[in-house]
Amino acid sequence: MMNSGQWDSVESAQHYGHALLRDEAIELRESEHPDFAAMAQWWNDPQWAVLQQRTIKPRPEAPLLEMFAQWSENKPSSGDAGFSIFELATGGFIGHITLFGGALPHRAAEMAVMIGPDFVGRGFGTRASKLMAGYGFREMGLHRIGLCVAAFNQRATRAYEKAGFVQEGRQREVYFHNGQFHDQILLSLLSSDYFAAA
Repeated sequence: MMNSGQWDSVESAQHYGHALLRDEAIELRESEHPDFAAMAQWWNDPQWAVLQQRTIKPRPEAPLLEMFAQWSENKPSSGDAGFSIFELATGGFIGHITLFGGALPHRAAEMAVMIGPDFVGRGFGTRASKLMAGYGFREMGLHRIGLCVAAFNQRATRAYEKAGFVQEGRQREVYFHNGQFHDQILLSLLSSDYFAAA
């Protein structure tokens, strides 16, 4: 008897490839320069920067474009992967997701997600996190995917938990905004938990 990961036909393999980076609403694809330009605008907008960066400090576009391009290089032998997120219904660019640091022997990567302001609150972050976790475990052979989020960003925490991530700890007073220190929540998903739920 074959386990669920084995294929019995070319069609089974192609179905896997087709579904690996898409669901009913979104798909993850290679990133292009126009994606990076949109991301630079989001990165430099203080009302969104406060949710993703430890210090609100707008930067010139050129170094940001270079940083985003590095996140998305997708070198075949690296433990990193980065994709743009597109809405299937409209074909519009809605964000970016990356895994980094997942090399042998530990196979433990960190995940980072950026959803555009016009697309927040519509479940795209949860969908992208599920797809990227599946890619990390099924295609990259990762064992663990972790991420961190500011404790005041409960919306992001809920999205990650809906994607299967569990809280594993809290780092006290990591962020400094508005004259106050703020905690950071640590979440993770293990391959064994992912495959048990699949």
